[in-house]
Formats: sequence, structure tokens, C-alpha cells
Amino acid sequence: MGKEQKKIFSEAQDFLPINGTDYVEFYVGNAKQAAHFYKTAFGFQSLAYSGLETGDSTKTSYVLVQDKIRIILTTPMSGNTEIENHILKHGDGVKVIALWVDNATKAWEETTKRGAKSYMEPSKLEDENGVVIRSGIHTYGDTVHVFVERHNYDGIFLPGFEKWDSTYNPSSIGLKYIDHMVGNVGWNEMNIWEDFYKNVMGFANLITFDDNDISTKYTALMSKVMTNGNGRIKFPINEPAKGAKKSQIEEYLEFYNGPGCQHIAIATDDIIKTVTEMNARGVEFLHVPKTYYNTVTNRVGKIDEEIAKLRDLSILVDRDDEGYLLQIFTKPVEDRPTLFFEIIQRKGAQSFGKGNFKALFEAIELEQQKRGTLI
Repeated sequence: MGKEQKKIFSEAQDFLPINGTDYVEFYVGNAKQAAHFYKTAFGFQSLAYSGLETGDSTKTSYVLVQDKIRIILTTPMSGNTEIENHILKHGDGVKVIALWVDNATKAWEETTKRGAKSYMEPSKLEDENGVVIRSGIHTYGDTVHVFVERHNYDGIFLPGFEKWDSTYNPSSIGLKYIDHMVGNVGWNEMNIWEDFYKNVMGFANLITFDDNDISTKYTALMSKVMTNGNGRIKFPINEPAKGAKKSQIEEYLEFYNGPGCQHIAIATDDIIKTVTEMNARGVEFLHVPKTYYNTVTNRVGKIDEEIAKLRDLSILVDRDDEGYLLQIFTKPVEDRPTLFFEIIQRKGAQSFGKGNFKALFEAIELEQQKRGTLI
């Protein structure tokens, strides 16, 4: 980590503090089928289940795990509920970004007294395996942060869940942990949410990208990356910028019907192996022009990987003062052009691929053109 980044991390107040991402919960139209997709295509494993059989008549939830990543897929069991209304408005998408903390009560008190709108007052969940305390606050759009305190709990996931045994468990594809999660917000809202994460949650601004950094012939956007004090949580916040045509952020906001989580970046130790396996399992990725690779070594210098393999898979490369990174982006994983995933391997680099922005967003524009939304 460079001196500048150490200084930025030290600027974060970190009064919560946050130990890492506890889980990400998606509200989806059919959790059973979504679970099958994430197991098959992304290599997640069955972990826990909650539903009618466990005494919950309002919703069904499947919990999947891969290394340090836990995702919940939740479906309502009846209409006219918060979950049903969320799906009707947004389609399948991220509702809860849960953060692992030492003290969920203190986290709620500290953030609400600084101006956060409460989503869930501190509440205790208890069973024979111990106690979990959760609380929560609202963030951009209908997305919420839930604080999870679980040091007094030894169960499979949370009280109310039971172990999910399944005969179908495809092998892992090497996904390790959530590197960052990106939020899309509306026009002129980026600075509002920068202030929220800075003043309400004690984060610091790690990097700022303006429309000169992130633009093509047709579209542009701006972004600020917010980080907590230990650097385990990074939330880039994107907003649209003026361009000749409708940007990917505007497209997202239109189809998601407001701000929300645009993509989840997941780390791997071997991106070539991971992406090769994902391709074999049917995951669709964005493709950049092959000419990108003609000059990539001039820009990033010597790397360990064979350029030919990266070119065949459309994996991008960028370098900063700390090292280099490799990254690739899926196409949207829903029918609406909203949520997608990034697969990233860091080999020292702590940045976010600024050198790839133009090629990446031109690839996104080609997909927008096919959808008829690049207007």
C-alpha cells in the first residue's frame, strides 16, 4: 500500500468499525431457480435455508457460500409485501449489503445520530446456537445496510435458518471475497452520497474519477470510491455525466427505476482459470476489440500472464504504482440491463482499472446499441 493510500485510510474515522462484508441479499422472483443459477454458473455451494419448513410463511431464502462470500436469495410467499414491491419496481436486484461489525447496536446508534434513516432498530435473533444482533440503515435508493454482530453465535448462518443439504453442488470456480460493490445514483447525487459515507459512516474518499477519466465518444459518467478505515469495504458511487447519448448509468436508472447496486466485484487468485470455467458454464462476458491487446504491454509493462490467453478471454489489464490488476465484466445477469458482476485479480494494484475505462465503456455501448438504448 502506497503512502497516499495509507493517508486516505487513516482519514476514515472508522467509528463502527467494520470487519468485512457479512452477506449480500438479493430480492428475486424465484429464489429456488436463482440458487440453481448461482451454483451452476458461479460455483456457489449450498449453505442454509429458511422457508415454510422452518416456520417462515412470508418468504423463502436460500443462502449460498463460496470461500468468504455469502449471498442470500429471497422470494416473497405472497403479494403486496416489501419484497414483492421491491421486485415489481426493480426486478431482481440487491436489497441488503450486510456488514460484519463487533457491535450492531453501537453501529446503529452512531450512524443514526449522524443522520442515517433507520431501517431496522437493533434486534436479537436467538436459538440453541447462540445470539445474533442485527440493525440497519437506509442508503441510496431502496438499498439498505444491515449491521451484523455474530461473535456469540455458532450456527450455520442465522437463527431461523437450517442447514441446506443438496446432492447438487458443482465445484467452486475460485471466487474468494467481495472486492467492492458499486452503487449507481441519479444526476448530481454522487457528492450527496459521498457526504453520507463520509459523515454518517466514517468513510474516506479513496479515488475520484470525473467525466474526463470515464468517457467515450458518446457517453460519460463520474465516480467516487469510498472506503472504510481498514480498506475491507469499498463502495464506488457512480452518477451520470453529460454526453452525446444515454450512458450506462442512465440506462440502469431507467430500468432499475432508481438508484441501486450496479455491480459486485469478486476477487480470484487465478482469473484465467476462473473465467475459463465461467465461460464453460454459460456466463456471458463483455468483449473488447482484439486491437486492445496490441498495445497493452506498452501501457502496463511486463506481466506474468500470456497476452494471447487474456485476449482469448477478453480479460483487461491495468497498472498503478503498487502493481497491476486483471479484470473482466459479465453482461447483465438479469433480463433488465441492471446488475452485473466483475471478476478481478489484484497483483499488487489497489486501483480500479482507470486505463481500461474507455475500452470497457465502448464494449458496454455496443451492448446498449443492441438493446436500442444508446440514443
